[in-house]
Amino acid sequence: MTGASALMDPNSVFTALRLSVVLACVTTGIATAIGIPLAWWLARSRNWWRDVASSLITLPLVLPPTVLGFYLLLLLGPSGLGALAAHITGRPTFAFSFAGLTIGSVIAALPYIVQSTQAAFETIGFKPLEIAYTLRAPPLRAFLTVALPLAAPGVIAGAVIAFAHTIGEFGLVLMIGGDIPGQTRVLSIMLFDNVETGNWASAHAIAGGMVAFAFITILTLRLTQKRLTHRTR
Repeated sequence: MTGASALMDPNSVFTALRLSVVLACVTTGIATAIGIPLAWWLARSRNWWRDVASSLITLPLVLPPTVLGFYLLLLLGPSGLGALAAHITGRPTFAFSFAGLTIGSVIAALPYIVQSTQAAFETIGFKPLEIAYTLRAPPLRAFLTVALPLAAPGVIAGAVIAFAHTIGEFGLVLMIGGDIPGQTRVLSIMLFDNVETGNWASAHAIAGGMVAFAFITILTLRLTQKRLTHRTR
C-alpha cells in the first residue's frame, strides 16, 4: 500500500483517532492531577514568587507551539533526558515517541487546568473552609469534601478544554512527535499529511470530524457548567 493510499485507509484513520483519544485522556488525567494542587497553592499563597510560578505555567499559552516544541525537543532528546529515556524505555530519547508526546502535551494542557481551577478556588473564598475548620474537619478532608466539590465546574471546564486542545494540537506534536504511524501520527498530523498529498476528500472528512468534535465539546461544557452551577447554589 502506497503512502497516499495508506492515509485514506480506514484502519489508518482509526489508528490515528485511537492514538489521539488515548493521548488526550492520558494528558488530561496527568495534567488534572498536577494542576489541582498547583491551582490550590496559587489561589491561597501570598508569596512573591507565586506570580513567577504562575507566569511559567501560563507560558505555553503565549509561546508559539513550534517554539515550545523546539525546546522540548532539546530537553527530551539524547542531550537532555536521553539517559532517563534509555533507562525507562530502552530508547536513547523521549522525542518521537508516545512518551515524549505525553510530556509535551501535559505541559501544553496544564495552563488550562490551572487557570480554570484557580479561578474557581478564588471564587469560593475562605468562608466555606473556615466553617469546615470550626467543625474540626482536617485540612485535607475540608479540601476534598468542601473546596473541591465547590470548584468542580472550574475543574471540569479546564479538563474538557485541555482534552479538546490536546486532540487538536499540531505544531507541538509535529516538533516532538514527528509523523510515525501507530506511534505519533495523531489526527491533526494525518490531516496535514492528506492535505500535503492532495487527498482532499480524506482531509475534508478528518477536518469536518474535528470541527464537529470541537462544537460538541463546547456545547457539552456549557451544559455541564450550567447544571453544576445550579446544583452548587
